[in-house]
Amino acid sequence: MYSRSAQFYDLMYSGKDYARAADVLRSHIAARVPDATNLLDVGCGTGRHLEHLQSTHAVEGLDLSPDLLAVARDRCPRVPMHEGDMVELDLVRRFDVVTCLFSAIGFVRTPDRLRRAISRMAAHLRPGGLLVVEPWFTPQTYWHGHVVADFHDTPHLKLARMYVQGGGDGIYAFDFQFLAADARGVEHLVERHELGLFSDEEYRDAVRASGLRVEHDTDGLFDRGLYFGIAPPPAPE
Repeated sequence: MYSRSAQFYDLMYSGKDYARAADVLRSHIAARVPDATNLLDVGCGTGRHLEHLQSTHAVEGLDLSPDLLAVARDRCPRVPMHEGDMVELDLVRRFDVVTCLFSAIGFVRTPDRLRRAISRMAAHLRPGGLLVVEPWFTPQTYWHGHVVADFHDTPHLKLARMYVQGGGDGIYAFDFQFLAADARGVEHLVERHELGLFSDEEYRDAVRASGLRVEHDTDGLFDRGLYFGIAPPPAPE
């Protein structure tokens, strides 16, 4: 999962409008936790969301991939970055907002690990805090056998990524095939990615089981929707 290909990640998603996504996310946060000042992004990847959110919130990032984190640290040198698995998340402090964006939640693979990851993220919310999860495909919306090709073409770098969305027994695997050419020659990389497909009810159940009130937005940041979990408010004194 995103090891040698981490150097190409941002090129493959260069068409994504992360600045707009950060603005949409800010509006959701302001509507639900208007006094939020800090935020943890779980599965932060190369830090593209954090790059924009750091202007309005004290932000931190966490990711399982050290190679993606290396890119994120270069992009956001003043942002604390943590290496770790979201299923075992334990930073011993709480945040106003915890996010898990751009379908990073799919990499937990199984319903049990989904519930554990949501529970660990919820445990890092302060009373009244907000969890935001951007889902991957559901079993009903997944494009079985869909053929994908992405290209990046500049005078000094030619890059192609191709894969076919395969199937499996609850875990859906596909191989990213990269061809990268520069003045040094042509390199071929293959990376296997395995993700879980979770239903709407599985997301909702995982949020509720963690003790949060669930809300859902069908549009989200990149037309994948968003699930919100709102922590109970502080107990009255």
